[in-house]
Amino acid sequence: MVLGIVEDRCGIFFLLSFFNSAIINLPNEIISMKNNSILLRNELVKICHKLQAKGLVVATDGNVSVRLDEQRFLITPSGLAKGKLSTKDLVIMNLEGKILEGKNKPSSEIKMHLFIYKSRKDINAIVHAHPPIATGFAVAGIALTKPVLPEILLTVGKIPLAKYATPSTEEVPKSLKKLIKKHQTILLANHGAITLGKDLQDAYYKMERLEYFALVSLVAHLLGKERTLSAEEIKKLTAIVI
Repeated sequence: MVLGIVEDRCGIFFLLSFFNSAIINLPNEIISMKNNSILLRNELVKICHKLQAKGLVVATDGNVSVRLDEQRFLITPSGLAKGKLSTKDLVIMNLEGKILEGKNKPSSEIKMHLFIYKSRKDINAIVHAHPPIATGFAVAGIALTKPVLPEILLTVGKIPLAKYATPSTEEVPKSLKKLIKKHQTILLANHGAITLGKDLQDAYYKMERLEYFALVSLVAHLLGKERTLSAEEIKKLTAIVI
């Protein structure tokens, strides 16, 4: 009886030692990918909370995604409020549109995200939101392309307006086709806006800058005068690196 217990304990000890050794000896690439995935999940959720806290989205509107590697990306689920998202709500997909991990249905704007990632290898994150003032310009059919604020010219550039497209359909990628190669901040007619970035923070800050620029432009219109920068002033700006 005693011998049997000792043998059982030895067996358990052997198994534990084996699994610990297996975990410790995992390839560094796999460990790195896992750690990166955890970090990006946490960051994406924080960005979603900030979007709702700042009024850039309401209710269950908007969607955010970020690349995990060359073939996979994380994306927010459909039908859940961005201010209440947790890391377990996120969905992992591949560039063929197949769900690899997650219990929720991915954002209804998945076609737009897939199109952008396939079209822009340099883009690693996408934010789609409905900032109220910027969306007001989109509804009015007014692009934000005038050279007004130095900071916007240097960080965002001209902000064009994509033609209206039915949300969640193939019409959205088609409406972006002529703009997506040269722009990372785009107004969507009667819909909202998208911002693209090298990472989540970059894409998010572009959305903040867009709404700020829209607010300043609106105030200038209300005051009846909008001074644009001259060609010489713009030339001087291009020599500045921020």
